[in-house]
Amino acid sequence: MAQDIAELAAELTEMAAADHRLAVRGHSEDPAEQLAWRRLTARHGDRLGEIMDAHGWPTADTVGEEAARAAWLIAQHADRQLDVQRRALRLLEQAVAAGSASPRDLAFLRDRTLVNEGREQIYGTQIAGVRDGAPVPWPCAEPERVDELRAEVGIEPFAEYVARYAIA
Repeated sequence: MAQDIAELAAELTEMAAADHRLAVRGHSEDPAEQLAWRRLTARHGDRLGEIMDAHGWPTADTVGEEAARAAWLIAQHADRQLDVQRRALRLLEQAVAAGSASPRDLAFLRDRTLVNEGREQIYGTQIAGVRDGAPVPWPCAEPERVDELRAEVGIEPFAEYVARYAIA
């Protein structure tokens, strides 16, 4: 069993590494690169679904911090697989409630899932684009409370967060 978990951790970590290597292709103007990115994230989403079937949510206690973070990244990027993303969200909610996962990660995944469902996000973690050099977030349900809600889960204030996306 320990070897199975070690193999699972290695697999998740490699999937995240492949994701990072191809991530720029998802934003490329080249349709072939965009397609390669979509195919990769779909394969990873399918595999994460299998992993959740067999093991539940891969927590740091189970697979280690790096592999748990990799599982979260894979769920974040399963944008065209809302069933996988919603399931990951439910399992991650349970893990956070049990104290075995990060409320910050849950906030990001919740916002990502809401945006993919065409709904308003809660924490302002998802950026729709850049207009006149300034990041434009997807709409938030309670924009006046965003910084308060972000602080509750350990996310920096919105202005600091979006400053990283600004184009000079």
